[in-house]
Order: sequence, then structure tokens, then C-alpha cells
Amino acid sequence: MARKQQTGTVLKDKNDKSVIVGVSWLQRDRIYKKARRKLSKFVVHDEQNAATIGDRVLIEEGRPISKTKRWRLVSILDKVDVAEVQPSDIVSEAALTGADDSEESKD
Repeated sequence: MARKQQTGTVLKDKNDKSVIVGVSWLQRDRIYKKARRKLSKFVVHDEQNAATIGDRVLIEEGRPISKTKRWRLVSILDKVDVAEVQPSDIVSEAALTGADDSEESKD
């Protein structure tokens, strides 16, 4: 029997060797027959800590690795580029340039 595979987006990557992957699917309303988008979250084992938030990944069902982990990362389909400048760097640069402007206005 083949193992189940899903494609989803990484929602959280804070934990060591684990990521939370959201898989979106449609559920039809029983009465109105309108499709609603649902999101299932899976805790996935990522041995190399390769996946980051926003990446599209392929996951596969497997043996239980921990209390909640039953899926493992097979491959990263689309890698999201993360900005090299961190928000803290932007704030510190603004503080430095703001300090320079205030000193010039005093002279």
C-alpha cells in the first residue's frame, strides 16, 4: 500500500527538526453546495531544518516519530527567498540617521 502524500505550505519553523505544514482543501456545504476552503495542519519531521516559512513542500505519511509527528518532509517544491536585511537592522539604521539629523539641526 502506497503512503499518502500531500503538498502544503510551511506555517511555522521555530522548533528543532519540526515544521508545521498547512494543507488547504475544499469542503462542500451539505445544504447550499458551496465550496469552503479548509486548512489542515500537520506536524512534519524535517531532519536537516531545511524548510522555512512560506516554502511549498511535499510531505509523506510515516511511522510515529513523536506524540504529534506522523509525517516527514520529502522535498521542498518552491523555496521562498527571505530578505537578507532583518527588521532590527532597519530600525538601527533609522536610529543612526535620525541621530545625525538632530545633531546637524543643533549647529
